[in-house]
Amino acid sequence: MVVSFSASLGRAEVVEVARGPGRTWKERETRVLADLPRIARDGGTSLYGGERGKVMEPSGFFRTDFREGRWWLLDPEGHPFVSRGMVSVKTIRTQGARQALKSQFGSEEEWAGETLTLLKENGFNTLGPWCDELVLEVMKEGTAPKLAYTRRWNFMATYGKKRGGTYQKAGHRGYPGDCPFIFDPGFAQFCDEHARQLAAEKDDPWLLGHFTDNELPWHIEMLDRYLALPADDPGHQAARAWMKREKRARPFTPEDRAAFVGYAAETYFRIVCSAIKKHDPNHLVLGSRFHGSALRIPELFEAAGRHLDVVSVNYYHAWTPEQQRLETWSSAARRPILITEWYAKAVDSGLGNRSGAGWLVKSQEDRARFYQNYTLGLLESRVCVGWHWFRYSDNDPAQKGVDPSNLDANKGIVSNRYEPYQPLVDGMKEINERSDQLIKYFDQKKTK
Repeated sequence: MVVSFSASLGRAEVVEVARGPGRTWKERETRVLADLPRIARDGGTSLYGGERGKVMEPSGFFRTDFREGRWWLLDPEGHPFVSRGMVSVKTIRTQGARQALKSQFGSEEEWAGETLTLLKENGFNTLGPWCDELVLEVMKEGTAPKLAYTRRWNFMATYGKKRGGTYQKAGHRGYPGDCPFIFDPGFAQFCDEHARQLAAEKDDPWLLGHFTDNELPWHIEMLDRYLALPADDPGHQAARAWMKREKRARPFTPEDRAAFVGYAAETYFRIVCSAIKKHDPNHLVLGSRFHGSALRIPELFEAAGRHLDVVSVNYYHAWTPEQQRLETWSSAARRPILITEWYAKAVDSGLGNRSGAGWLVKSQEDRARFYQNYTLGLLESRVCVGWHWFRYSDNDPAQKGVDPSNLDANKGIVSNRYEPYQPLVDGMKEINERSDQLIKYFDQKKTK
């Protein structure tokens, strides 16, 4: 007999949490599904993994809609769609992992099919970025369950590599002075040429949308940083021209700095989104995955919202999502919010867990509790249209040349030998297969 996560563990009101190895353990209040009145499972799903029983206006592609006081994603048939995604569904390129894959699955094609089945059976309906092309190929061939998928195009990062001067930082590309090349005279032409490849999938209804970049450095000090570049740098010249046009002068006020971030973001998103929509007018533009201190700059969200369909946020360092913060982001952008990175890692995995931004907990059961607590907060919000867990598999410490944030951490729903963490997966499934009913529960509760 398979015992569910909630039935086997009961209610968990407190979980011990730390920021990382050697850090202080603190108790965090934690809400799990068992703390709510009995919530029935959803009544099945639509073809694309949306709510089967409700239909709005179909468009043939994923789109957004705001009605009844809530933001929605709608699938191509018009069904409400909560994007429950998995990031980085890919094979692990170490000798031990290759041997484990061959032993368990026989081939990479079989691994891809069984992994898609694992995700589908546990209520996931979206593939986030960094997925192996083989996974998409197997899915498109019809030999495995289909999930909506996303594309990440790295407009700025790819341009930066071509231009020169970028370097690897933990989780994303670095730029000289943390100043992306937004104002380069050749950036717009590059984006138009880079976006031509989007036309190949512009008619695919299973494509949820496009990410433009990952974790660009939107700092409140952007104005100061651009002015610190050499005088002949296009970024320096653009900052000078902006100061003159806007009649701003040193010493800068917080309002000056925030206004320049908004101007830089307006320039970036106008260029990139125009290129995307020129070559693919059908699919959603999901943004550049805001993170860190950028999340405290409303002007950034305002500028992004004028061009994006959905604002993507990598939301770390919150055990429970802050409802007011989610609403502030959405209100500034006038767009829905998609949470595109978050996770917890556990001591009982045996990994060092020295890399990565996610919380540290003591067990896989606690990771399941965190998933339930966090997603219940997102479903309660009327501005969040989904979440993408980071990531499918644990880091393998034997893997060379990886991003510094992906060295040795228990991030996956499977180990670095493809063994599922069953308590975590069970806890995820309980929420995933009740998402639509949970939205109804929370909305009815708010209207009382």
